[in-house]
Amino acid sequence: MIHANLLRPKTRTTTSTTTTSPPKPTPESPPHSSNAKTLTLSSKMSHRSKSLLKPALAILFLLLSSYAFFNTFFFPNPNINNPFVYSQRKNPITNSPPVVKVYMYDLPRKFTYGVIESYAMARGGIKVQDDSLLTYPGNQHSAEWYLFSDLNRVGRVDSVVTRVLDPEQADLFYVPFFSSLSLVVNPIRPATVKTTEEGHVYYNDEEMQEGLIEWLEEHSYWKRNNGWDHVFVCQDPNALYKVVERVKSGVLLVSDFGRLGRDQASLVKDVILPYSHRIKTFGGDVGVESRNSLLFFMGNRYRKEGGKVRDLLFQILENEEGVTIKHGAQSRESRRAASQGMHTSKFCLHPAGDTPSACRLFDAIVSLCVPVIVSDYIELPFEDVIDYRKIAVFVDTNSAVKPGYLSKLLRRVKRYFEYEDPNGTVNEIWRQVSLKLPHIKLMINRDKRLVKRELPEPDCSCLCSNQSGIHTTL
Repeated sequence: MIHANLLRPKTRTTTSTTTTSPPKPTPESPPHSSNAKTLTLSSKMSHRSKSLLKPALAILFLLLSSYAFFNTFFFPNPNINNPFVYSQRKNPITNSPPVVKVYMYDLPRKFTYGVIESYAMARGGIKVQDDSLLTYPGNQHSAEWYLFSDLNRVGRVDSVVTRVLDPEQADLFYVPFFSSLSLVVNPIRPATVKTTEEGHVYYNDEEMQEGLIEWLEEHSYWKRNNGWDHVFVCQDPNALYKVVERVKSGVLLVSDFGRLGRDQASLVKDVILPYSHRIKTFGGDVGVESRNSLLFFMGNRYRKEGGKVRDLLFQILENEEGVTIKHGAQSRESRRAASQGMHTSKFCLHPAGDTPSACRLFDAIVSLCVPVIVSDYIELPFEDVIDYRKIAVFVDTNSAVKPGYLSKLLRRVKRYFEYEDPNGTVNEIWRQVSLKLPHIKLMINRDKRLVKRELPEPDCSCLCSNQSGIHTTL
């Protein structure tokens, strides 16, 4: 008789046979045939699933990457707070409101118009009843006056920043102390002479600097963020020298870093200013036919820091054909001669002076005279929009002598060095300051979470993240 189980069709599920005693384990024996088929099919499906998983993940990754790329570069979110957002936002000239809000402190008069008055009285002037009668003396460090005047302009709508009268609304706080003029109020430094026969108080720049800091430290907005969001103009290399260590967290507007420590200033947080040019802007034709001199320089032959280089340049160039190189101190007559020389020369020599930079470079640009820069450590303003390699000679002279090439570039960038142009230097300074806002916010938030500890020496290894020079630990 045939067993009933043998008549049943084979299935993919194994049927167990009931026995009276449990079977002994036999791991060496081959599995039942139906079990083998099940395992084989299962392993094939598992292998197939794994083989399909990798392409699926690759496609998903490709789709996400494509989305991120197009969303970032072609359809960016304007609300994302990234380091480039301030440079991407447009100003009122393009019918968009200004982004960065600036609050200008209403300093005591002695720090602003009082400095101008003291300067005039030290040179025989008299006290005035109306500040509008005071005139800021023109010099190469006049940025402090132009920025102050710009924020005081009525109906200013052409700037990249807007002035606010409520400090609670401000992104930045501008401190309008005339620090560069204060440094030279007295004709002879240090200041120890009275300015009037009536016994007017002594003018002392160091006391003015200390007084400014004492005034600031009484205000909650200075204390709130340790000065990170405050802006100071110290264009003269020695301006604010007495208190720079106490304001180094703020944004410093300087001509170069020649007299500042590594833990006091850097391109990360500060802004390089152009000097106010002393030579009248050249309005004639730049054609080389009317420029008979090949190279021009007029200035002191011997200077503190760059004296050796200047002396060597004098020795090499003073007998060269087509080169006009003269020794002369500053005076009204020397400025007139320098203006004539720059207007009639193709190239203007720019050696280092007491500091790596000098106003001569900007005099040359507005004279449409190609600068020849001889300074190893020079810092230049507005380098994110101006490629100085195309308008000045550093090493390569081939491009500089191409007809019309440099003259067009010089005319294009000339407005950046015109303080009188509302859309010129002042507007560009404010734009540069506004670009520091992401860094300022980063440092403010970072300061709030760090525990400060004092160490004997400042650490300058990371100016980007610890510009204060104060050692910190978590």
